[in-house]
Amino acid sequence: MGRIAWVVAAGTVGALTALLACGSTPPPVAASTAPGGSHDESKWPADDHSMCDEFVHWKSNPQLEVSETAGPDSIRPNIRRVFKVVGDREDRHEVLLCREIDTNLDGIKDVVRTFNDKGEPLHEEADTNYDGKIDDWINFADGRIEEEDMDRTLSSGRPNTWKFYVDGELSRIRRNTHCPSGKPDTWEIYYKNRLERIGNDLTCDGHVDRWDRDAILMAQEEAQQGVEIADAGAASASQPVTVGTAGQILDGGPPPKTKTTKGKKH
Repeated sequence: MGRIAWVVAAGTVGALTALLACGSTPPPVAASTAPGGSHDESKWPADDHSMCDEFVHWKSNPQLEVSETAGPDSIRPNIRRVFKVVGDREDRHEVLLCREIDTNLDGIKDVVRTFNDKGEPLHEEADTNYDGKIDDWINFADGRIEEEDMDRTLSSGRPNTWKFYVDGELSRIRRNTHCPSGKPDTWEIYYKNRLERIGNDLTCDGHVDRWDRDAILMAQEEAQQGVEIADAGAASASQPVTVGTAGQILDGGPPPKTKTTKGKKH
């Protein structure tokens, strides 16, 4: 994230550094295999633990069509796509429902993604450390990532980190770092994909006890707000005024004062 000047309570800088380090994504272990899997393709199991079947039940639905292909560095097929046929005659076409991949080539599927009728992604699940347990869940909205839940312990099978996105950009992250309930105890707020502030629940009561902020980003935001306010004031002051034929102001202000003349008595 580059250099960040933090407004923090005394003694918290080390804790923040450790927190951000814990939030980094561990690299996958290429040598790992899922239970029952093998890197020897001749020993791949007959059951590849299809993840698509959990979502679209392609094994029991003969109306769905299945395509299997071999990806890079794979001799045997490691990618499966499940389609359904929609429409009649000239409008008849295939729609992708699900795609699953064996990414580490051990004969066991470890990533799955589902799609809607427009071909837009809906949901994705992955076993990133190849232990046979899902540890990454992603939801999409209008084809863009909306939320990603992760098990950063890579052992519990339930998320302890939750990422939220707005218009495809990271907006906030919730983490469980120490509270035994498994609920969030750390909140990170992002502005234009940059970490703005971190909130910590020190007592595990579900409420933030301390906010640590990026002082530089705060100053930049305040300066930008000042510019926007000044621009708005200048635009208001330069608002054009339209005067009618009778002298009344039609736009931009109150009507003008008019003089009245009393007639003379005869």
